[in-house]
Amino acid sequence: MTLHDIDDWLRTELGADKFPVSEQGGIYVPSDRPVERIGLALEPPPQVGNWVQKNNLDALWLHRPWQLNQAALPPNVGVLYHHLPFDETLTTGYNKPMAAALGLFELETLGYKTAPDLADAHLPPRPIGMMGTVPSRSFTNWTELIDSLFGGYDRAEFGSVRVPEKVAVVGAMNPALVQEAHERGVGLYLTGEYRKGTQAAVDETGMAVIAIGHRRTEGWGLRALADVFRKKIGVKVYV
Repeated sequence: MTLHDIDDWLRTELGADKFPVSEQGGIYVPSDRPVERIGLALEPPPQVGNWVQKNNLDALWLHRPWQLNQAALPPNVGVLYHHLPFDETLTTGYNKPMAAALGLFELETLGYKTAPDLADAHLPPRPIGMMGTVPSRSFTNWTELIDSLFGGYDRAEFGSVRVPEKVAVVGAMNPALVQEAHERGVGLYLTGEYRKGTQAAVDETGMAVIAIGHRRTEGWGLRALADVFRKKIGVKVYV
């Protein structure tokens, strides 16, 4: 397994081709070294060179690689990165592994992102979030589930529906998305960050909201990515 093999596989796994070329990610530091052991991190860890040497890593995958001190890496250690493709595929958004963990089924898209630049107008619209039918759970049960999956949450607001039949998982929070979710029968809105400018829409619709915290959703996504690495390509993974 080479760095290029893993890059090609991740391009498909994370749907990188749906993004503008500048946002697709890929190989950050090239290497021709065979990859049997890979380290995954959101950012370069402190003493990154020591971490690589201690675990005899052949490559790294980083969500945000920009502060990486390449001089600290041992020779011929390759680095991959994906920023937006990771965020939109494995944190709050249209995220099938997260839907499975939360018990969502009969998934539907909620909202779309459109290309900000005419040069990217040929790209398909990307879902902002998903919604689905869920097992019967009280709001308290939902907070307990979120706590167990993500290690906590930033904010939880009761809504007018105490046992939601549909839940949305969305990578953004604005009045239009909350209103659309309400109109489509959603009773609980899960997102990363609570946006104060959406409070009037929350009050008007009676929407229950749990803001998990973006860092927690990234941590969940990192663990999910590690699981996919182990199951699908069989490399030794360090997180």
